[in-house]
Amino acid sequence: MSAATPLEVIQAQLAAYNAKDIDALLATYAADAEQFTLHGERLAKGHEDMRARFLTRFAEPDLHARLLTRTVMGNVVVDLELIIRNFPEGVGTVEMLCIYEVADGLIQKVSFVMGEKRLG
Repeated sequence: MSAATPLEVIQAQLAAYNAKDIDALLATYAADAEQFTLHGERLAKGHEDMRARFLTRFAEPDLHARLLTRTVMGNVVVDLELIIRNFPEGVGTVEMLCIYEVADGLIQKVSFVMGEKRLG
């Protein structure tokens, strides 16, 4: 059985995120996968770190990611998403650029660029 394509992996990851299904979400990531800000700080390494980050986010009742655009080039998938969030000031949105590197059917590394927060 062949590994899922990068496109299939990232689509499964987005579906699991929107379903707030932590186990299905982590199943799309390698056990030692890393998350970063673009060209900067490491946000998480491995399933344990990611589980804590995602569960915090999943506590937001209005959380939802809407895919705006997607580009696939080989094993790299770049998504531009509009995320509905529950900020301390109220419900709002933020654009997020997500750059995924996939190998052997799993996300190995992802870098995020967060846009400006908008309330309302």
